Amino acid sequence: MTTALDKPPDLRGADVTAVFAELFDTHARQLRGYLAGRVGESTADDLVAETFLVALRQRHSYDPERAPIKGWLYGIATNLVREHLRKESRGRRANLRAVGRPEPDHDAVVADRVDAERASRVLKQALAELRDEDRDVLLLTSWAGLTPAEVAEALGEPASTIRSRLHRVRTRLQALLTEESR
Repeated sequence: MTTALDKPPDLRGADVTAVFAELFDTHARQLRGYLAGRVGESTADDLVAETFLVALRQRHSYDPERAPIKGWLYGIATNLVREHLRKESRGRRANLRAVGRPEPDHDAVVADRVDAERASRVLKQALAELRDEDRDVLLLTSWAGLTPAEVAEALGEPASTIRSRLHRVRTRLQALLTEESR
């Protein structure tokens, strides 16, 4: 029997329910791990479900000639994370204004959410200082295990840009971690 890993899935076929069930079985667990690292355990399940709902609604936009389905799904998930973090940040700012407190630094809040359970204080700070685009590339490759080509598909950018950005980010983080360990 062929699986979603063997050939591009037919998202436009008559049996889309079976195709999406197989995609869910194949990718949901890894996708949840990536999302849990980005937004926490409690929100990850909701975003996994939302990822597959969006994929189902947008299935006609998937082009198997461009890239594997995995990159497309992680692109949807990354966009949902960004949207979730923006909404959360807006809500937090509104609550702080309502009680008269100053707003916290956005990068510090995002860094705490992104890496609360996985890294030391130094790594959290380093991640917080990254641009959103650089952070997405790093986390899609390191946490989600996507290749640069898959990240390129997920983010809609050329693979060469992703490889360059990934090299630059890794070099910068390595320098920060090396400097801190002295």
